[in-house]
Amino acid sequence: MPKMKTRRAAAKRYTVTPNGKVKYKKQGLRHILSKKSTKRKRKLRKAGILDRTEAPRVKKMLPYG
Repeated sequence: MPKMKTRRAAAKRYTVTPNGKVKYKKQGLRHILSKKSTKRKRKLRKAGILDRTEAPRVKKMLPYG
């Protein structure tokens, strides 16, 4: 049986934790930072955990994740 292909776009955006949760980098911290508050920018630094209802869809794109 051939190797399964990974969706490269999904692989660059998401990682699967050992417990099976899907982790991603939050958006909005690339540019136009002067108008955003320090508190908001600090909260955007932390990785986000994808909602459990969306996780199976992403995991399907990452077959070896």
